[in-house]
Amino acid sequence: MMNPGDLPDVIPIFPLSGALLLPRGRLPLHIFEPRYLQMIEDCLKTRARLIGMIQPRRCPGGAEKLSAIGCVGRLTGFSETEDGRYMITLSGISRYRVIEEIEGFTPYRRARVSWADFARDIGPAEHDPGFDRDPFMGLLCRYFGARGLDTDWEAMKDAEEELLINSLAMLLPLEPEDKQALLEAPDLTGRRETLAALMEFALRGCGEEGMQ
Repeated sequence: MMNPGDLPDVIPIFPLSGALLLPRGRLPLHIFEPRYLQMIEDCLKTRARLIGMIQPRRCPGGAEKLSAIGCVGRLTGFSETEDGRYMITLSGISRYRVIEEIEGFTPYRRARVSWADFARDIGPAEHDPGFDRDPFMGLLCRYFGARGLDTDWEAMKDAEEELLINSLAMLLPLEPEDKQALLEAPDLTGRRETLAALMEFALRGCGEEGMQ
């Protein structure tokens, strides 16, 4: 566990559409682009080993901007393939708000960020006092059935609420803007409510049979 004072003002950022990292979550990544290979090599030279995941946003005309909020992860797993690609794991530490991008000589992007709004991210697991597991699992079962997905239901039934909700938020096949909404939820209760609403909307909009 890191302390708030350990978090730097400037971090390397990895814009990746549809990829969601949450505090205390784990995100595996396959790195092969030269600029991000360089980012990993530079990251490994630092004590904190931090990389900021963030959603890019497409603007009219094709320009790409960054979302306002991302989540930084500590590089906790690393292996190299024979052809020079990296397989890494980021462990989520805290969300951040982008203040400005930093121009520099690195091939990857960097940003000055603020951690002020996310003090609760650095600490013990959150709890959701209003979490009612049986109705939530029923909704999840309907969603998985309509999507043709499968999972270890026994493990899900026994999982702590933060692990369950955050893992689903990170892994379910949702649109990038939906992933961003889950990231920006103020707390675990808000994230669970947002996740449930997204699953309900998908079931209503497409029908529970033949969802694409």
